[in-house]
Amino acid sequence: MSEIKNSPIEDFDWDAYAKGETFGDKSQEELVKTYDESLNTIKDKDVTEGTVIALNKREVVVNIGYKSDGIIPFNEFRYNPDLKVGDVVEVFIENQEDKKGQLLLSHRKARAAKSWDRVNAALEADEVIKGYVKCRTKGGMIVDVFGIEAFLPGSQIDVKPIRDYDVFVGKTMEFKVVKINQEFKNVVVSHKALIEAELEQQKKDIIAKLEKGQVLEGTVKNITTYGVFIDLGGVDGLIHITDLSWGRVNHPEEIVALDQKLNVVILDFDDEKKRIALGLKQLQAHPWDALDAELKVGDTVKGKVVVMADYGAFVEIAAGVEGLIHVSEMSWSQHLRSAQDFMKVGDEVEAVVLTLDRDERKMSLGIKQLKADPWEKIEETYPVGSKHTAKVRNFTNFGVFVELEEGVDGLIHISDLSWTKKIKHPSEFTQIGSEIEVQVLEIDKENRRLSLGHKQLEENPWDVFETVYTVGSVHEGTIIELLDKGAVIALPHGVEGFATPKHLVKEDGSQATANETLNFKVIEFNKEVKRIILSHSRIFEDEAKAEVKKAAKKAAKAEAKAEEANAATAMEKTTLGDIEELAALKEKLSKK
Repeated sequence: MSEIKNSPIEDFDWDAYAKGETFGDKSQEELVKTYDESLNTIKDKDVTEGTVIALNKREVVVNIGYKSDGIIPFNEFRYNPDLKVGDVVEVFIENQEDKKGQLLLSHRKARAAKSWDRVNAALEADEVIKGYVKCRTKGGMIVDVFGIEAFLPGSQIDVKPIRDYDVFVGKTMEFKVVKINQEFKNVVVSHKALIEAELEQQKKDIIAKLEKGQVLEGTVKNITTYGVFIDLGGVDGLIHITDLSWGRVNHPEEIVALDQKLNVVILDFDDEKKRIALGLKQLQAHPWDALDAELKVGDTVKGKVVVMADYGAFVEIAAGVEGLIHVSEMSWSQHLRSAQDFMKVGDEVEAVVLTLDRDERKMSLGIKQLKADPWEKIEETYPVGSKHTAKVRNFTNFGVFVELEEGVDGLIHISDLSWTKKIKHPSEFTQIGSEIEVQVLEIDKENRRLSLGHKQLEENPWDVFETVYTVGSVHEGTIIELLDKGAVIALPHGVEGFATPKHLVKEDGSQATANETLNFKVIEFNKEVKRIILSHSRIFEDEAKAEVKKAAKKAAKAEAKAEEANAATAMEKTTLGDIEELAALKEKLSKK
């Protein structure tokens, strides 16, 4: 290692140094003046340029040619993550010297001073600029551009929908200024515009090569209820929900997931190739082609209910192979019912194949065929005259529909519900869901109908009423209902009669009223139609007639007696005269 020799300055003034005078021939004032002239002339609140001479994660040291360097917080340069030593930056001189003698600079304020002009220039020149994403806001993000807070709409972040905005906060990105509101000083920027420009050429290259039947790899971009949008590398296509799987799909999310990569086949596109229809299931063999070749009509299959409708249920017997069970094939019953009464989605069912069309890929199934048809031996199970317990299923104005067992229904006519009660509607007698005792009256096997009766379980009381309510007999009754044509009268033994208004007149001339109890005379009894006609007024009218008849008879008898007496007197006179004449005649004849 070589030695370093230091030689003393020959003309150094040691005496002046000892006295503290180290300026040589020049005075201190001259040296200070010379030093000041060597520095830049700066003013507070000015914008100037400086050079980065040092930086760390917290601070940036900038030299502006002044007697001291300025320190600027690093976060003012966050829009420019590539900042390095030697870069020239703009600074705003806040204070040449603070209390600590430190030069105070600001890069953010320097940018803001010329920011509006720069933003407008960037819009006119279609320039790509850098900005720092500060935070989220409603509908998008706030971006620091030249010190101005610009708005980045969510739709302008990327060409694909953004699900998580937070991942962009704190990032420095490139943008284009797309809109400026001069009046309100609002700036709108876009990152999507940069991507679209790059993708446009890629899109043209892809579209030019599209062909039907072509298989491409794509990425799931968006999922909707009706289908899936696939990014084919700059151009989008749609897989409709029906083209996702050969099986039943309730929602596309059951088949694919966002950002999933998959192969798709091009099914169709329009002339300008703006709408591209894609398929996923077409890349797999159709399940019907793999269906057991031995399967035939009459075979029993098992499956799962996948869809329910009022008219039937769709049952999947293999992946992508479904059969329809019509509601009419679910029960032997003839009642109109909904398929939901028999099964629900998710049920495992067993069914019989009714029809099978492999060309049309259609199949119909039935479950009632797994049970014997109850009408085959209806005469043996439900012979005429037999008595059973049935369940009320429905009402009509003319009767009650009941079910004896699954598939065996019958009708009780309203006239066969009761011997005595006059029923206007079956709901007055029973209710849906109730049990009722019935007797089979008639079987119509061809039309699968049973005529049933309820009143036939009891003896016909009208056979007894015929002997009780004879014409002319008088019974006590209560008026239970007044009508325009007359009144309904409750009689003993639970039977009802009817009286017209003229037969409701009382002896004093007043009209009988509701709930009034009076004596009534039977003036007509008809067992066939179950009708009893009554009269209250006929009671006293007949009595009056009887009195008149009795008086007339008595008077006639008295008159007859008087006439007989007169006739006797006349006869007596006539007889004496006749005797005298006869005697004279006899005498005359004797003489002759």
